Amino acid sequence: MKYARLTKEQFEELHQEFINFLATQSITADEWKKLKAEKPEVAEQELDIFSDLIWEGVLTKVKYLEHISPKQLMLFHITDAFMELIAIKVEAENIDITTKYGYKWLQQNLHDDSVSLYTSTKAITEDRNKDIFVLIQQGSVITKGDLYNYFGDLLRE
Repeated sequence: MKYARLTKEQFEELHQEFINFLATQSITADEWKKLKAEKPEVAEQELDIFSDLIWEGVLTKVKYLEHISPKQLMLFHITDAFMELIAIKVEAENIDITTKYGYKWLQQNLHDDSVSLYTSTKAITEDRNKDIFVLIQQGSVITKGDLYNYFGDLLRE
């Protein structure tokens, strides 16, 4: 398995897609029930293959990721060749940028001495999707890039 097995909830959401996947393998509903009962290891393999297919499809479309913690904001823009990072670290005591107040404070105090801004660009490895998956496993979430573009524009001013 290249990525991670989908959760029970994700399989439930993708129920119809899973049925279609089984159909492409010429597995009927009755055959699936029999497979789960008599050859659970083969059924597990089918679940893993389906999970990897779904992850591949999702990861291929990712252009932006965000990882937000109380003192740090990491914003990623991912192209086919590069991963660009805008990282913002807040050292001010009592500021938690995951709160509405803390985020507003950050916007108003971006040039404060207690705020550090970093940018970085890194070449994507041979397996772009695996690079993205590792960041997701570490807590990043897929976004439309609003924060990346907002802070990117501020840094270019």
